[in-house]
Amino acid sequence: MRAALSKVCVVGCGAIGGWIGAGLAQAGCQVSVLARGATLAALQQQGLRLGDARHTVRASASASELGVQDLVVVAVKAPALREVANQTSALIGPHTLVLTAMNGVPWWFFQDFGGTLAGTQLQAVDASGEIARAIPAASVVGCVVHASCSVDAPGVIRHHFGNGLIIGEPSGRTTERVQALADLLVRAGFAATVSPQIQKDVWYKLWGNMTVNPISALTGATTDLILGDELVRNFVSSVMLEAKAIGARIGIPIAQQPEDRHQVTRKLGAFKTSMLQDMEAGKAVELDALVTVVKELGTLTGVATPFTDALLGLSRLQARVRGLY
Repeated sequence: MRAALSKVCVVGCGAIGGWIGAGLAQAGCQVSVLARGATLAALQQQGLRLGDARHTVRASASASELGVQDLVVVAVKAPALREVANQTSALIGPHTLVLTAMNGVPWWFFQDFGGTLAGTQLQAVDASGEIARAIPAASVVGCVVHASCSVDAPGVIRHHFGNGLIIGEPSGRTTERVQALADLLVRAGFAATVSPQIQKDVWYKLWGNMTVNPISALTGATTDLILGDELVRNFVSSVMLEAKAIGARIGIPIAQQPEDRHQVTRKLGAFKTSMLQDMEAGKAVELDALVTVVKELGTLTGVATPFTDALLGLSRLQARVRGLY
């Protein structure tokens, strides 16, 4: 293993963060976890568990105690990122990589990308610029996760399906550091690939889950039921066509039609989206990174988004009534 990537800290040891952390521990990395509450107690007492495997990790609520890392895996839900971003500064040195394994459009989306929108600070995900100030742009490597995991109990992770991690520099360059990270992730058992345009991978994943996630939270339905209802499926397609038009204007054209993506989702069978899981658990929902940001991008690119607006309005109102937004 490259010594430069041996010391790893996971920020956000939920389903995806715990899954990645367990894989890296299995690969021989010195894994620590920035955690609090029940998760912190469980990790300190029982370690990190994935299936039948148990991994000893160093867990602390203090980033300063954990110190500067070679790799920081940020896997918190978007609503929590602003709160934890400042804490991560103690983990980041001049050569630290920060891998952002999160859903939705990230704050660094237009870093070294976007034509006339290059450098744009997206209000929906980082209105104050606080996240960008706390996590140096030069440290960021993007990551798109294609896997389904859940938390059985604090520190106890269950992997359901999928094993893909797509990573990439925001600039699109294939650097030595991103290749070294990909090699490590492969050794850790992940199907890791390096993307020449990580923003495209972010947008393509968003193209599917910006609709089924909030609709599942609104209705309580699993994905098979959502796509099995013709009226709902047509509404989903209308939202996706708006996002497709936005993508074309920011340099991320999508060749597929919505029905092509529906067929991919159908093959996954009946499952609860992460937003539905959060809603049922009483956790804040990721509306801004998944839907609000698309409305903002529509305004920036001159694309009308009436269907996206309707989806956002209904989802946001439900979440506010429940105190989750």
